[in-house]
Amino acid sequence: MDYASTHRDLIELCKSGNRQAQFELYRLYSKAMYNLCLRMVKNDMDAEDMLQQSFVDVFSKLDSFRYQSSIGAWIKRIAVNNCINFLKKRHLLIEELTENHHEVTDTDPEIHSMLTVDMVKKAMVELPDGYRIVFSLYLLEGYDHKEIGEILGVSEATSKSQYCRARKKLKEVLLYRQPYTDH
Repeated sequence: MDYASTHRDLIELCKSGNRQAQFELYRLYSKAMYNLCLRMVKNDMDAEDMLQQSFVDVFSKLDSFRYQSSIGAWIKRIAVNNCINFLKKRHLLIEELTENHHEVTDTDPEIHSMLTVDMVKKAMVELPDGYRIVFSLYLLEGYDHKEIGEILGVSEATSKSQYCRARKKLKEVLLYRQPYTDH
């Protein structure tokens, strides 16, 4: 299937100003984009604002969409950029990788069998913004570290470091929340 041309007719109707087509495009992608925004900004109202801003941008810039990617990927990139810009205005902190940082590895697979998606989502809210953003972009949105580095204006190594630290911090949060069980 040619994902770049998925919804081509709908997109062309949107470009011509067809409100029903615009609503349909919004309906197709708004839930996924809201969830992405919520993971990134961790606040319902801010996520709603970012979603609305993203679709305003989508419809105002739709003439620049050239079918080089899927419309969903293009909308996602707009939403991600809006969330990052929003967080940067709120002083998003991403530490650059230095010689003193070491890569963290996950050595306890036992915890994975006890987790639910809901537990991980709740724990993600407790991550510092920089950790949460890199974690979300890499693990949940499928960006690689090079792309994340470009989006955030940091090195690929810094993205990897932030991801490893996010995993470590997330594990700490999840372990702290786990009820004591006798194995």
